[in-house]
Amino acid sequence: MSNRLRIGMVGYKFMGKAHSNAYRSLPMFFPDAPLQPEMSVICGRNAQGVQAAARQFGWTESVTDWRDLVKRNDIDLIDINAPSNAHKEIVVEAALQGKHLFCEKPLALSLADSRDMLQVAEEAGVRHMVGFNYRFSPAVQLAKQLVESGRLGKIYHFRAFFLQDWIMDPSFPLVWRLQKEVAGSGSHGDLGAHLIDLARFLVGEFHEVIGMSETFIKQRPLALEMSGLSSKRSAEANAPMGEVTVDDATLFLARFAGGALGSFEATRFAAGHRSTNSFEINGSLGSVRFDFERMNELEVYFTQDKEDVQGFRRVLATDPAHKYSEAWWPAGHTIGFEHTFTHEMLEMLRAISEGRQPSPNFHDGVACQAVLEAVERSIEERRWVSIEEM
Repeated sequence: MSNRLRIGMVGYKFMGKAHSNAYRSLPMFFPDAPLQPEMSVICGRNAQGVQAAARQFGWTESVTDWRDLVKRNDIDLIDINAPSNAHKEIVVEAALQGKHLFCEKPLALSLADSRDMLQVAEEAGVRHMVGFNYRFSPAVQLAKQLVESGRLGKIYHFRAFFLQDWIMDPSFPLVWRLQKEVAGSGSHGDLGAHLIDLARFLVGEFHEVIGMSETFIKQRPLALEMSGLSSKRSAEANAPMGEVTVDDATLFLARFAGGALGSFEATRFAAGHRSTNSFEINGSLGSVRFDFERMNELEVYFTQDKEDVQGFRRVLATDPAHKYSEAWWPAGHTIGFEHTFTHEMLEMLRAISEGRQPSPNFHDGVACQAVLEAVERSIEERRWVSIEEM
């Protein structure tokens, strides 16, 4: 087997750039990876736009039809970071063509669709991974280690919030992320999905949930163009408007199968928060706190410390003892958002080489979708909803 993994990527904007950067960085910093990514073909609907992206990001070729791309014999893996409503169709066709799969979150528009995608991928015998990149911060990996080793004791609480403010202006256009038929949900599926995955990764499975949500701005000007999280609208005072069909904010409570309690908040209306992704875990022997805006740090507290020095300590997760850190810079020299994608792609390459499923994979995508939809059902029916119901 060649040590090259030939990649065809569908999507070339925000996540397309992040994934491309990861593929380019990986051979430099992880030269011993069992496979090396080959950036073969990038795909997008706009010929001019995808050609420019190919030149900028370093892809060999650009195409505009993903259906032709997934049938090519010179492609081993399909990377999907197109809008959410395109995920299922591309995954299904690529799996039937025997291609390994990387798909951004949320996996699908619905739990039923995500289960279909998992079934097709499993029956095809291909490797499949879902894009929960925040797992791959060294500080989050340290939190995982502290929980699994028992150093925090019995876990009582997991509280998390993902706060942004990028759509607070009522004149901000109606981008695809604000349309249910394209995105599936708003802050809940976009931001809350990351919190749910972190909770499952760190604490375990959900048992039941209850939530509430709100759409603060019901209508917005139609978008003329969209790129990543930015957009342009008509300058006319009477520009046509469209309905916002997703949540602006969703909050929910949870009980975990292991007995812990959880609280979750995802909003795009928290003024002053550009992207505050934070969690805290409290156990019988200690606690940890994490904020992605200070992603290299984990605050750690142990109850067994002597009374005169008790308190949260700041651990800078950049030493060789911290996962992935030995590949980057000397201790104390921090890494950033883009490095989580490099670690994510490294896990994918290792898993394909070792003949196992990556982690997280489509099973995790389905589990996340089940929690998302359980929260939505609880909001609609104003009651606690068990994950088993889903």
